[in-house]
Amino acid sequence: MKNISIALWTEYMKIRKSKIFITTLIIFTVIPMMISLMMVVSKNPEIASKLGLIGTKAKMFGENDWKGYFGLMSQLIASIGLLGFGFVTAWVFGREHSERTMKDILALPVGRSYIVFAKFIIIFIWCLILTVVTYSVGVLIGQVIDIPGWSPALFSDFSKSFFITYFLTLFLCSPVAYLAGYSRGIIAPLGFVLLTMIFAQFVGLVGLGPFFPWAIPGLFSVAKDAPGFQLHHSSYIILALTFVFGYLATLRWWQHADHH
Repeated sequence: MKNISIALWTEYMKIRKSKIFITTLIIFTVIPMMISLMMVVSKNPEIASKLGLIGTKAKMFGENDWKGYFGLMSQLIASIGLLGFGFVTAWVFGREHSERTMKDILALPVGRSYIVFAKFIIIFIWCLILTVVTYSVGVLIGQVIDIPGWSPALFSDFSKSFFITYFLTLFLCSPVAYLAGYSRGIIAPLGFVLLTMIFAQFVGLVGLGPFFPWAIPGLFSVAKDAPGFQLHHSSYIILALTFVFGYLATLRWWQHADHH
């Protein structure tokens, strides 16, 4: 317990002295505000006609009510979460290499497995905070702009879907952690995240989304009933195995790689 406490405190101090955490908070606060702006535009056709492209984008709600708004919010945490959580993971695991402090963290009187575990805990908490901020700001602004069609049952279903999507998206952080160590930086893992986002769109179009880990959270968030979009039990197994393999690969790299 002492070992993990030391590792957690070290990670906390690194985040505290950095501006990255505040920056991600601001970004995840602004995004639901932009979604709310699109809802306002969508509710007012006269505004939409004057804004051109923004007005066109605002039509993605389908319906100008809480159901359409909640649907887009759930998709938001799957897509933006994939990129945002990937960035957080790349920074937490790649910072030592980019700032040349790897020897300092390895000098801690704790095993490397505890360091890896502490980093994943920090990522879990950090991404949860970002998710709660997005959720809270989105719901609050939705109330302020007076979106019609609110119901407790709809809100309950949305909350469940939103946070499950968060957990599913978080499972995809372990391969990013491994790449951050293997490449000794944050550029390669961020490139990997962008590449998986592109592939997720492609495999979803050809009906292979339920079997591609990086497409699974997005499919869950939209809850499509069409063939090729339905998730199976194997989909969740694939996602869990992706996390396990990524975690074990990260752990092995930290334990055996040459850090000089």
